[in-house]
Amino acid sequence: MNRLSDCALCSGPSLAEKFMRIIQLTTDNREAFRLYDKAQPWFGAAPEALLQGFATLPGIEVHVISCAQRRMQAPDKLAKNIWFHSLLVKKSGWLRTGYQGCIRAVRSKVRELQPDVVHGQGTERDCALCATLSSFPNVVTIHGNMVEIYRLYHRTLGSYYWFAANLENLTLRMTSGVFCNSAYTENLVRPRAKRTWRVPNAIREAFLSNATEARPEGTPLIVNVGVISERKRQVQILEIADELFRRGYRFVVHFVGSLDERSPYGRLFGERLRVAQASGYAKFAWHLEVQHLVQLFDSAHAMIHFPSEEAFGLVVAEALARNLKLFGSRVGGIPDIANGVEGVDLFESGDVGELSQALQKWLEKGFPRPKSAADAIRSRYRPATVAAQHVEIYQQILQKR
Repeated sequence: MNRLSDCALCSGPSLAEKFMRIIQLTTDNREAFRLYDKAQPWFGAAPEALLQGFATLPGIEVHVISCAQRRMQAPDKLAKNIWFHSLLVKKSGWLRTGYQGCIRAVRSKVRELQPDVVHGQGTERDCALCATLSSFPNVVTIHGNMVEIYRLYHRTLGSYYWFAANLENLTLRMTSGVFCNSAYTENLVRPRAKRTWRVPNAIREAFLSNATEARPEGTPLIVNVGVISERKRQVQILEIADELFRRGYRFVVHFVGSLDERSPYGRLFGERLRVAQASGYAKFAWHLEVQHLVQLFDSAHAMIHFPSEEAFGLVVAEALARNLKLFGSRVGGIPDIANGVEGVDLFESGDVGELSQALQKWLEKGFPRPKSAADAIRSRYRPATVAAQHVEIYQQILQKR
């Protein structure tokens, strides 16, 4: 047993008063997007916000581990109590071999660090699987429900999603427990996991500063943020925008998200986008740094987020934290986020007509924004609050051991 596990079995101070060493396994997006020249590691929104919360908590030491196929510049520390480790893994050690190279590299590093708990962030890639095979107490967080995504959209044997779905099933059976960010995810995961906890994703600190009250006069700006994919339904949003624009309504929809025009859906979106851009009612950015995304939200009036499947919908919480009007689908964690929050219109995922009518009415009313949404969201999703919930759950696991 490690040092905290031993303490849990003896008298003396509680675990809350003890030092805890935590490992977070997460993807460095420099690897995911092949941006190897960037000097700083770049994580997903939810893991980044969680690390911001950990940085405020006393009595813990956090080590972030990410695997990469190339050597990259990397700082030794991300915060006073947070270290970063980039592990070089050859191409042959990734998905084609069931992430065997990543598993071996992580196990070696974890044994060197001797943590109290290992936390794998997401089943999309290697992180959750490496956590469960680390030989230390471990938990995982579900960010995207790979089994459900495979069932709904990508039913091809031998595809990436087929592998991800099967590895997710294996991971959930082996780990001590699963962090679920919504009731929807928990219902999907519970039959396959030993234990689940419902803990929301945190919002990055940049979105929690005082929201700008004044929006530019004139043409309303509507944002849509997310990878361009069939599941996020940006083509359908463009179709709605095109219909409203032809009927005389004036607005701009600003899309932000990675676009792969090699895929049929990405190619279709690209074709529709170019027409919309030429007409003047659409803009597009492949990626925005967080400070620029906050600035975009502060210049916007509303967000459309209308996926057909969603684990949580963190971008929805981020938009509401900037007092944006929300037009969304009633799927995944979006109803959890929107519950009791001003300025939210949710629709069944197939009600494209209802969404179009709601947008039309909002434009006719002068495109008003909510005033109290930010206050409600900030009280729920602060990084320090969510990080403290994580530490409490880690303590429960160690006490049981």
